[in-house]
Amino acid sequence: MASVKTVGLIAGSVAVATLTFGLAFAAAPSHATVKTATVSAPTVKAHVVRVTGEDFKFTAPDVIPAGLTEFRFLNKGPALHHMQLLKLADGKTIDALRAALANPGPPPAWVKQVGGPNAPAPGLESNATVMLEPGNYALICFVDLGGPPHFMKGMVRSLRVARDNGPAATKPRTDVTATLVDYAFKLSSPIRAGTRTIRVYNAAQQPHEIELVQLAPGASVGDFTKWIEKMEGPPPGKPLGGVAGLEAGMSGYFTADFAPGNYALICFVPDAKDGKPHFVHGMMQQITVN
Repeated sequence: MASVKTVGLIAGSVAVATLTFGLAFAAAPSHATVKTATVSAPTVKAHVVRVTGEDFKFTAPDVIPAGLTEFRFLNKGPALHHMQLLKLADGKTIDALRAALANPGPPPAWVKQVGGPNAPAPGLESNATVMLEPGNYALICFVDLGGPPHFMKGMVRSLRVARDNGPAATKPRTDVTATLVDYAFKLSSPIRAGTRTIRVYNAAQQPHEIELVQLAPGASVGDFTKWIEKMEGPPPGKPLGGVAGLEAGMSGYFTADFAPGNYALICFVPDAKDGKPHFVHGMMQQITVN
């Protein structure tokens, strides 16, 4: 949530054994017996990395292997937090990122948003699966609830992704694809009740995210965005997670338990032109799960 699993394919191998026996008997003809067996290679799962967020720090490994990675993010703080992944190109380090963040305005070109678990409510866990290349990364919380954004309070941490020569992981099996455009969400099919895995693909020209909120009975997506601005009274919904900011052309995955009811899809990423969160430009959608 800004200012909410990618692919490996292991082909099964087929072993065919043919045994032929020629028998010469005066009363019986020769014949052959063919036996065929098919063996599939086991599925290779994504790396699992657990991260804890609280007011105002991340607890996470320093180094993880490259490849398809599922991050599981537990929000232990009393406030909302998320775990945005940033890839630092050109050999840049966390010190260069901190220096860049001290200056207002858009991030430098060597900073790329590559997803991560979006904001769950305090005490809940969210998840996101992304493909990571070797290099320098940062975990950062961009959440801003009427004060300085959380990274200015220390909620930013370095992460090194090391090369991994193991087999590639199998991409998650998905139920629905959520395509992000400027400024809307397009679902490939309705989301049904149950545990569902959503593929999130950014087909837009600028970064976007998807924050999933379970709305309170009678509440609307507009009620939730208004509440975020002032934080007065009980929240009209429960944040569940999703996938944090993705650059154009990138994909991520998340899994959530959908009970029947109304939900909101929201993008809080600041617009490249005016700096306003994308939901102000209409990038919020209410859906009903049956």
